[in-house]
Amino acid sequence: MEPQEAYLDINRRSWNSRVDAHYASDFYKVEEFVEGACSLQSIELEQLGDVRGLRILHVQCHFGQDSIALSRRGAEVTGVDFSEKAIAKARELAELCGTKTRFVCCDVYDLTRHLDETFDVVFTSYGVLGWLPDLNRWASTLSRFLKPGGRLLLVEFHPVVWMFDDDFSKVQYRYMNSGPILETQSGTYAEPGADLTLQSMMWNHGLGDVTNSLIENGLQIRSLREYDYSPYPCFRNTVEFEPGKFRIPHLGDQIPMVYSILATAGL
Repeated sequence: MEPQEAYLDINRRSWNSRVDAHYASDFYKVEEFVEGACSLQSIELEQLGDVRGLRILHVQCHFGQDSIALSRRGAEVTGVDFSEKAIAKARELAELCGTKTRFVCCDVYDLTRHLDETFDVVFTSYGVLGWLPDLNRWASTLSRFLKPGGRLLLVEFHPVVWMFDDDFSKVQYRYMNSGPILETQSGTYAEPGADLTLQSMMWNHGLGDVTNSLIENGLQIRSLREYDYSPYPCFRNTVEFEPGKFRIPHLGDQIPMVYSILATAGL
């Protein structure tokens, strides 16, 4: 099996295995979401602004909560994910919520084989880049789906976070990409006690690699923001120091935990 096929097979199995546990978890709060709660965070809401009437491509959407949330805010949304189980749940959830959100099941690198259109906004967020070995190919693919002047918004966990071990007790990995990291874990971030054993293949990407991949594919960086908190309690032993803001207790505000990049396509 070719390396690309190997990592896709490993990671797709991992994400297919997570779907049911995530959908039922308190982390995702699906019942509250169906009743009208918004899954989007203030970081992305502030930068997306008014999306009414915009065509949005949401890449690596998992089971589609944020895609549906954007539909509820008046956008015409297409969500994309490579997990067939996640996309099946996304379509089910959209029906429950009464939205017309469209979902496509494919790997991000194969998107041009499944879509032939352009969008006002391409959006992707929280735990998306680590699953991808080639950021230049990622940026090249996403840039093709932007209208002239269209916006790309990436909100992602900071690469400094991925340098640590699970307990944030020591630096375990390089900041720079030095090849695939193959790991096996029990449980999942949304349900640590779930009866799951998951194998994953991931890559670390520094901020320079991310920004340069966008620049080299014709996108203009409008802002790069860093945040000293996570809007999700998805890391081990986090504490909520303000409503909806989480940190690692012994690190406090000493490390960045999330960053965002807003970029635009040329006219």
